[in-house]
Amino acid sequence: MALMTGEQYIESIRKLNMQVYMFGKKIDNPVDDPILRPSLNSVRMTYDLAQKPEYQDLMTAMSPYTGERVNRFTHIHQSTEDLVKKVKMQRLLGQQTAACFQRCVGMDAFNAVFSTTYETDQKYGTHYHENFIKFATYVQENDLTVDGAMTDPKGDRSKAPHEQADPDLFLRIVERRPDGIVVRGAKMHQTGALNSHEIIIMPTQSMKAEDKDYAVSFAVPMDTDGIYMIIGRQSCDTRKLEGSEMDVGNSEFGGVEALVVFDDVFVPNERIFMCGEYDFAGMLVERFAGYHRQSYGGCKVGVGDVLIGAAALAADYNGAAKASHIKDKLIEMTHLNETLYCCGIACSAEGHPTESGNYIIDLLLANVCKQNVTRFPYEIVRLAEDIAGGLVVTAPSEADLRDPKLGPVIDKYLRGVASVSTENRLRILRLIENLALGTAAVGYRTESLHGAGSPQAQRIMIARQGNLEHKKELAKAIAHIKE
Repeated sequence: MALMTGEQYIESIRKLNMQVYMFGKKIDNPVDDPILRPSLNSVRMTYDLAQKPEYQDLMTAMSPYTGERVNRFTHIHQSTEDLVKKVKMQRLLGQQTAACFQRCVGMDAFNAVFSTTYETDQKYGTHYHENFIKFATYVQENDLTVDGAMTDPKGDRSKAPHEQADPDLFLRIVERRPDGIVVRGAKMHQTGALNSHEIIIMPTQSMKAEDKDYAVSFAVPMDTDGIYMIIGRQSCDTRKLEGSEMDVGNSEFGGVEALVVFDDVFVPNERIFMCGEYDFAGMLVERFAGYHRQSYGGCKVGVGDVLIGAAALAADYNGAAKASHIKDKLIEMTHLNETLYCCGIACSAEGHPTESGNYIIDLLLANVCKQNVTRFPYEIVRLAEDIAGGLVVTAPSEADLRDPKLGPVIDKYLRGVASVSTENRLRILRLIENLALGTAAVGYRTESLHGAGSPQAQRIMIARQGNLEHKKELAKAIAHIKE
């Protein structure tokens, strides 16, 4: 079929019978729920932009499997050019939504599973790669959104999966049948699961022989029997129920996280990509993490562009734009943001083919990219809050602004530059609040720290990939040291 429009995507999600819970209640219509709808709109943008000729080169690619143009989020990277375009596409979407558009995890899972299944088959004579190509082709032909799920609850971090007091704290195989497997467990922090047609499961860490039941990867539809989601809370989330478009800050777009529970879910053989091959769990984790850490050099930069623009507007509206310290802070924000982008582009340009033929980023540079993302957005947010001023967290509500008695008072005392309306000043401050402290903080500030692995995870990979012994040999050669 042809690429779906955004509206077709919305209706396709509406047809799914997903089990969703929030605030202690089952949500019968998540598509139209006011708290959940902005996250759906963010994914919709990945479909809308793919329909526009000016964005075709970034948003779509030619599939070697269907022979047709597909959404880049379902593409298997064929070159370093594909890797670079991925980052540019993510920056564009960050600029357009100022939120998490949620499809990066599935795209990164696609490419990590693609190469790992190939190498698993080479060693064990399995058919996982064939299974995955059939699945990927199905996704491309139907223009589906796929969530990627790696993070398990993990329980006691000092213990391996098989050592946990509760064996379900890592998702595991509980039954093997002739036609498939039954799995039980949960995946956490699942951005976009609510808005996906399918979900790819991956192990969360390297495994040993004792953990082979936890070394599992597969894909199933999101409305498969036994799957249900519990939506996580976000700061300011219930503002979306108040009917104030202004107080939300970013009323159209957003993102939500879910705890996805697998309560004895059946997975047919043709949807299995790993089933006990524990020695390949680490490879899959490492490759997925590398791709996903590359992603942050695009999406977070795009959202950063919006935040920098909002801070600059706040300075204009406050009458402070000409102050030298304001100019310097905006320069610093831009410098930090573009440094993140440089890392995303660099690890892409330095990519190389895997044994399977698809392209992977330079893992060292991808981890350096994400390590910077754990730091720079926090400084960008700090500077934005500095420029915006205290009103960003003390402004009255839109209801007060509209009140016949209070509105004129607010308009009188909260106006900055006379030529700018008080409403517009408050709107830009609410957007800054949203990006720095509110519901979008999950997609920007807090997620910058923990998404794609916490800071220590990148430092471990940087230590592995840093080739310190080679650097020692270089120093010996220059110093004419002979041993």
